[in-house]
Amino acid sequence: MQGKLFLCATPIGNLEDITFRVLRILKEVDIIAAEDTRHSIKLLNHFEISTPMTSYHEFNKVEKADVLVDMMKNGKNIALITDAGTPGISDPGEVLVEKCFEYGIEVSSVPGPAACITALTMSGLPTRRFAFEAFLPRDKKERQIILEELKEETRTMIIYEAPHHLLATLKELNKTLGNRKITLCRELTKKYEEANKTTLEELIYKYENEEVKGECVLVIDGKSFKEKREEEVKQWEEMTIVDHMQMYLDKGIDKKEAMKMVAKDRGVSKREIYKELL
Repeated sequence: MQGKLFLCATPIGNLEDITFRVLRILKEVDIIAAEDTRHSIKLLNHFEISTPMTSYHEFNKVEKADVLVDMMKNGKNIALITDAGTPGISDPGEVLVEKCFEYGIEVSSVPGPAACITALTMSGLPTRRFAFEAFLPRDKKERQIILEELKEETRTMIIYEAPHHLLATLKELNKTLGNRKITLCRELTKKYEEANKTTLEELIYKYENEEVKGECVLVIDGKSFKEKREEEVKQWEEMTIVDHMQMYLDKGIDKKEAMKMVAKDRGVSKREIYKELL
């Protein structure tokens, strides 16, 4: 019989956040695949878990996934853990999960801590709709593309950042998004946990004058629907109604439907558009 992959969430700071189920599975599986075995051995020693470990990280995620899949095809059960939080969220676990589905190997996620959700729930910003961006890309062109997309995002945005990159990232966000509301969450679940609800400009001022400590989660307010709508209306108002109509007609849309779309864009009735065209 084939083995199974267990995605086991581990604490993001406070060791008391591990679940009984995760502890049981880590003891029962044949092997634990860990992002950093030197880091994870401290967790296993703390809970007196003697299951053997193997490394599975960003730099061996493709070749090692094949090795782990072969082990599961031969009946071994494997638990995947990351340095902190839920495997597969902003880490190489997604590659292994994809391989398991490719070969028909069962995958089970054993829930627990995730820094993005922890930060969102304590941010004081809207939580119903959110966009998780993880770490922004380091490549300048790719990074700018992502930032331009986030500029129009109406959902609450969640970004991870290392302390030594925080100030530069805050300045980029302020330049692209404007002075948005933001909650900076640091040292989540640890002794000096902080959730600072403020604005991008105030945070920039703060960290231009003091050192940043601890891994950071940025929870940023999305663009309001009102603001987005006002920008759209302004954009259309800069275009004549005739040109606006022609834009839709050139796309093969019939005149009646085009008038309806122009009216919707401009926030007016179809009758007003008809009068203007006459």
